[in-house]
Amino acid sequence: MKFYYLLCSIMPGMNQLDALKQFTTVVADTGDFKQIAAFAPQDATTNPSLILKAVQKPEYAHLLKDAVAKHGAQSLDEVTNRLLVRFGREILALIPGRVSTEVDARLSFDTEATVTRARRIIDLYQGEGVHVDRVLIKIAATWEGIQAAARLERDGIHTNLTLLFSFAQAVACGQAKVQLISPFVGRIYDWYKKSAGAGWDEAAMAGPNDPGVRSVRSIYEFYKKHGIATEVMGASFRNVGQITALAGCDLLTISPELLAQLAASEAPLSRALDAEVAKGMDIPFVTHDEASFRFALNEDAMATEKLSEGIRAFVADTIKLEALMR
Repeated sequence: MKFYYLLCSIMPGMNQLDALKQFTTVVADTGDFKQIAAFAPQDATTNPSLILKAVQKPEYAHLLKDAVAKHGAQSLDEVTNRLLVRFGREILALIPGRVSTEVDARLSFDTEATVTRARRIIDLYQGEGVHVDRVLIKIAATWEGIQAAARLERDGIHTNLTLLFSFAQAVACGQAKVQLISPFVGRIYDWYKKSAGAGWDEAAMAGPNDPGVRSVRSIYEFYKKHGIATEVMGASFRNVGQITALAGCDLLTISPELLAQLAASEAPLSRALDAEVAKGMDIPFVTHDEASFRFALNEDAMATEKLSEGIRAFVADTIKLEALMR
């Protein structure tokens, strides 16, 4: 096996993107589905910010107009759902795997409303002939969101828990048996860099020492050590070094810009995370109930701030998207 890994890292003519695909499922992080085919990812993810950005481009404006023309007499929630599913359906035509579609972030602290919205999105996909297994419902990793995901998973609707910044969130998601989590590497990096100010040493904190990379690695190793089936998908990357330092992670969702950089490079790349190695590590098992989860999250200033900030940003972009619909 070690020889195989080495072979992948030095094979002549293999770019970093192709080498990465030997270890990790590559996911396109974009609402611009016309960019997806060039990189042949397995899966794709979207969020309100990406959809908002896409519909303001001339080549996608008709999707917004069509949704409003056909469904404008219904609620804004329903028009938004229809638009998200239309984007998802277009993306699924270009990839062999799954697309992630996000529940309105304004429902992040409402378990019942999140479950209802998720089921509506799945109903719309199924009405378009899309099998439930090709869709991941994205939900913010609040306590309420995680409980909603647990219920959806029991009903056969698979979920992607997003805006995940802490080990406590990952532990709770594993307990809930969610399909996939998306720890945000770049936003963790941003927080620590800003916090350090002039004392930040970019070179010393790069690659495996990057705080976002370390966070994902600790979650990945915990899951593999204890046989937790939830998939780990690193997200929100700021540079190629963060990506290559996580080669071997279950999945990595990457923007078209960074996918292009990987495709243009033939620098060596080898596995950085290994499930078999993790199984041999001494990692204690951890569980959380609601009280211990909330306390652990509260103790993590970075995670608390970035979770709140992320929800606010997604809400703001959802409101902007609704304004365009009006």
